[in-house]
Amino acid sequence: VVFGKSVPDISLNAVANLGYAEGRFLAPVRAGDTLTAVSEVLGVKETSNGKTGVVYVRTTGTNQDGVPVLSYVRWVMVRKRDAAAPAPVDSAPKTAPFVPAADLVLPAGLDFSAYDFTLAGSPHAFQDYEVGERIDHVDGMAIEEAEHQMATRLYQNTAKVHFNQFERAKDPTGRRLVYGGVVISTAKALSFNGLENAGLILGINGGRHVNPYFAGATVFAWSQVLDKADIGGRRDLGALRLRLVATKDRPCADFPDKDGEGRYPAEVILDFDYWAAVPRRG
Repeated sequence: VVFGKSVPDISLNAVANLGYAEGRFLAPVRAGDTLTAVSEVLGVKETSNGKTGVVYVRTTGTNQDGVPVLSYVRWVMVRKRDAAAPAPVDSAPKTAPFVPAADLVLPAGLDFSAYDFTLAGSPHAFQDYEVGERIDHVDGMAIEEAEHQMATRLYQNTAKVHFNQFERAKDPTGRRLVYGGVVISTAKALSFNGLENAGLILGINGGRHVNPYFAGATVFAWSQVLDKADIGGRRDLGALRLRLVATKDRPCADFPDKDGEGRYPAEVILDFDYWAAVPRRG
């Protein structure tokens, strides 16, 4: 919702949203809360074709009491008003490679000391995951046109690339892009096969929409454990730093990834890096 509220000012005319960094969930949001959002432009950079540029912004969402609930950086490609006009000086910011574990915020009152792994349906606790291990989430899920349109409306994202078929008909693809937030949500849902108890996202370290995704293709996903961390001396839970990779129409048993030159296969659509809280056993 906070992302959606930034769309009219930042990315209504976007070609595509490209990536995320420095995302922190700062306070819980509950049903009935009212969210507002403010964005600060951090920098701009013209692309090589001279017809578009990338805009970098930091968006902060607050609740009705003025309490910040979310802060993150994102960058989006937008068209120039006049392709022949000189571009501003490159001012793209440098973002942190990840959110330090010490900066992660746990919701007040959260207590996993009595967590019931049997009722949760999975025995996998924080102690069971090893840094470097990779998990194929096996299942696949297609996103249909009606589903992504409904979800994007709920997020209040009104970007033309998702809704305006009249405009999209002029694009070589002729199709509306599925909003990246829907792709992230779908991949995260698939990841619960293997990460069933990693339900609480604490931070977004980074993320890229590697290739476009259009409705109808089947999404698959795999994850890699990048790091493990204690949080504030808590013994009831720990934080896993997880890399989530999603593909279209390609199962992930062979963990499709970048090649030696950093190029992704055409089927990879998302590379997402986040922190999640996971209960400890005992």
